[in-house]
Amino acid sequence: MKKRAYGVIGYSVLLLIVLAASGIGWGVNSQSFAEGTTDLYFKTPGAPQGPPAPSPQETVYPRIGSFDSRLLVWFVTQQHTYFGGFVLALPIFCVLLEFLGLSSRRPALALRYDSLARDLAKVALLALSVTAVVGGLMLGIFLYFYPSFMKYMGGTFKDFMPVYAFVFVGESLLLVTYYYSWNRMAEPALKWGHASIGLLTNVFGTALLLLANAWSAFMMAPAGVDAQGRFLGNGWHLLHSALWNPLNVHRFLADIMSGGAVVLAYACYRFFTSKTEQARAYFDWVGHVFLFVTVCALLPMPFAGYWLMRSVYAFSQSMGVTMMGGLLTWLFVVQALLIGVLFLGVNFYLWQSMARLRGGERYQPYYQLLLAVFMLALFIWLTPHTVFMSAGEVKAMGGASHPVVGNYGVMSAKNGAVNIMILVTTMSFMYYRRANRTMVVSWVKKGNILIGALFLLGALNIIWLSVYGYYLPARLRVGLSSPQAATTLTVLVVGVVINRMMLKGALLHGPVQWGKISLRGMVGLFGLAAAFSWVMGLMGYIRSSGRLAWHVSEVMADVSPWAFTPDLAFAAKMVTLNMMVFWVAVLTLFWVCQRDQSPVMGEELAEENARVLAPSSSQEA
Repeated sequence: MKKRAYGVIGYSVLLLIVLAASGIGWGVNSQSFAEGTTDLYFKTPGAPQGPPAPSPQETVYPRIGSFDSRLLVWFVTQQHTYFGGFVLALPIFCVLLEFLGLSSRRPALALRYDSLARDLAKVALLALSVTAVVGGLMLGIFLYFYPSFMKYMGGTFKDFMPVYAFVFVGESLLLVTYYYSWNRMAEPALKWGHASIGLLTNVFGTALLLLANAWSAFMMAPAGVDAQGRFLGNGWHLLHSALWNPLNVHRFLADIMSGGAVVLAYACYRFFTSKTEQARAYFDWVGHVFLFVTVCALLPMPFAGYWLMRSVYAFSQSMGVTMMGGLLTWLFVVQALLIGVLFLGVNFYLWQSMARLRGGERYQPYYQLLLAVFMLALFIWLTPHTVFMSAGEVKAMGGASHPVVGNYGVMSAKNGAVNIMILVTTMSFMYYRRANRTMVVSWVKKGNILIGALFLLGALNIIWLSVYGYYLPARLRVGLSSPQAATTLTVLVVGVVINRMMLKGALLHGPVQWGKISLRGMVGLFGLAAAFSWVMGLMGYIRSSGRLAWHVSEVMADVSPWAFTPDLAFAAKMVTLNMMVFWVAVLTLFWVCQRDQSPVMGEELAEENARVLAPSSSQEA
């Protein structure tokens, strides 16, 4: 493991030298210009201090024989993005698990959380090395195939290159320290300090994400430069483009989801291949824990995506129309389908998980009702605004939109549908928490009435706001998403809190029988993991393709004769290929790190499942 740590540091230092040298070197020859000019986005005056965007003659890029070099760049960049998100997510998972272990009053559960966190930290350490290697490869490919683009971006962001490299090295050193100090700081007096090192590691990791997002946001919505693309000296404007904040939130949640999806897939694989009941129980528990973490990132994702697209429309209406009403429209339909599948899969898994819980059969009748409501909302969520039709069909229908069904294809209806799906998912979770318990508080009936009224009023308010949106102009209608999101968040938090209060001191029908989940439940969980990773790749493609032929929107174009925007089928194949390669690579990392190790569950799980029922057991993880 020490050799692995030295490898991480070595790759990090190498990347530091390359990035710093490239960033500093490209900006030397273009430091000042006599004339003043105006910021392209913020409209503030400034003096040019960076290079102008390359001329069209400089943006005709080579091919590899008949092979489009952009496909190689796409593949390597997506792999780096996947690995980067994975390395960002794993330390966050580790710290969350470590804090859960520290806050648990049950030694067996605390040991289980801590051991899982340490195993993931080991994987993160090796994955960081791979990320550095892929990042160096990506940098080399960009320098070779896109020299003018890299020269321009390096000259524009030259002041941030050393900062980026420093933060990367800082995260690497902190991650090494975090893992190798695990046993040395295992004493209770030092454990909180060890968790603080992990927290600081995540601060550096998040800062790294924010700096990387500045490049992506700048390429979509440039700021801090004039009409010729020259940097005007205000670094905050350069970072704080129109899409930086929404992109930060969207990609942070996406990284949590994609990282959690990989752990879910690994847990499912180990569940299917385990030969002992103890191992199956352990990986069933791991899948349960990480589904919860992943869902916590999934729930706000539709709102983060809506914020991002709203910002795209505010910056460039033509880009927004291209993405949601033009060339990329059906990619959004596919994305909506995948998000609907994710929510449906989460509900399916929760209800299948009741097989672990004695007494869960009491709530089966409610499943059909929740499923009916969910499917109705899902159909609205999936309804496209326009469909592919012949000229005769358009004439017969009176337009590209159906006079009735087309009304459900607009954002006013879809915002209401996705909020209802989130409420149904919350209700499924609350039933799961109740499944093997009998509540004994004196106000059970009043509590149920209160929760029912809360969800009913919340749903009515969401539906009313959706209907009201049809009577408002489009520029005002988009603002209704905020009160809908606030309503959903209020119902979710208040409902879960009331439900938890009602479960205080509840009598157990039996402990959680980890490993007893149905086979179709784990198959569904594996499918969820695949959908999580696939939709992340698709979202990244949609964001990048919104620029069409522009490297930097309205500033720097790719004028290569063979440049094109891939269609849905081609994009789906590339996203699938990237996802499969990434999964194979990451599952190999898990296999390397977990060789000759047995799950730290065994005796603790056996004792837990055989434990005499007691009220103190009601807080099972």
